[in-house]
Amino acid sequence: MGVKLRPLLEEHNCIEEIEIEGLKYQKVAIDAFNALYQFITIIRQRDGKPLMDSKGRITSHLSGLFYRTINLLKNGIKPIYVYDGEPPKFKKVLKEREEKRKEAEEKFREALEEGRYEDALTYAKLSAKLNDFIIESSKKLLDAMGIPWIQAPSEGEAQCAYLTIKGDVDASSSQDYDSLLFGSKLLIRNLTITGRRKLPKKNIYVELKPEKIYLDKVLEKLKLTRKGLILIGLLTGTDYNPEGIKGIGPKKAYEIVKRYKEDEDKIFKVVRWNFDIDYHELINWFLNPKVTNDYKIEFKDINKEKVKKILVDEFEFSEERVENALKEVKSTKTTQSFLTSFFK
Repeated sequence: MGVKLRPLLEEHNCIEEIEIEGLKYQKVAIDAFNALYQFITIIRQRDGKPLMDSKGRITSHLSGLFYRTINLLKNGIKPIYVYDGEPPKFKKVLKEREEKRKEAEEKFREALEEGRYEDALTYAKLSAKLNDFIIESSKKLLDAMGIPWIQAPSEGEAQCAYLTIKGDVDASSSQDYDSLLFGSKLLIRNLTITGRRKLPKKNIYVELKPEKIYLDKVLEKLKLTRKGLILIGLLTGTDYNPEGIKGIGPKKAYEIVKRYKEDEDKIFKVVRWNFDIDYHELINWFLNPKVTNDYKIEFKDINKEKVKKILVDEFEFSEERVENALKEVKSTKTTQSFLTSFFK
């Protein structure tokens, strides 16, 4: 879902569109679940079904992960993927998403039977979900590619933000703005979906470019603290109170937070809080999320044979395409020693 901050960020010129080349030599912590969900949502056949091998196993996520990661490496970007752990007990959006997925799955089947392929594609995207196979097979591929991944104890976005705070990475990457609420110093959007995208049900294509959003700039422009940004999130809706307060959008929420000087008790006396969880607990969760120091960021050389064994031998990818992709990365490094030094 994500926090609805974009209208405010656009109004206050907090979003900087850049070329992907501008991120060269940057270490970027990528919200793995967010990226994998994009891949299984976007990479589909014409009838809406995901890419699959002859055994019926989904491969959309592996295709996206491999080729997009190769593209990042080609552009000198050093990705670190961060996986979600156990969600907090109050994450209500999970139940809401599951109900919507079941409804979308039924509509997908109906549209497919009736030959309404464009509708089927729309419903297929809404019914997409991650499972253990998708998660574990993606980790296996990253290991073969020499790309580090971190298992977060809870929310991946929170762990990504923590890595920026510690200075272990230069930025975090996610499509959701929640990363800013968790304290990410620099958020990069559109990193794993950069390129031309077709608008739903329209024969129109748009060019998506990476976007930079600096937390310090956001807080300075809005004249807020991070707690103030969190309060805007609670008023408009987060993954922990998805519906937000009825009738309050980002701009109205901003006015309320400013008017009451970020005093949550005054705000929620005026604006009734009708959620099971205490808002103090949510504020504290964003300010002090569950993260870990038990990780090691180490880049290794790509093991070409292991990659081919996974993608070509096991999941029936085109050997020629995989070979060409691997050559593209090698062509950007003049020697093996330079490749090694690049990842230090």
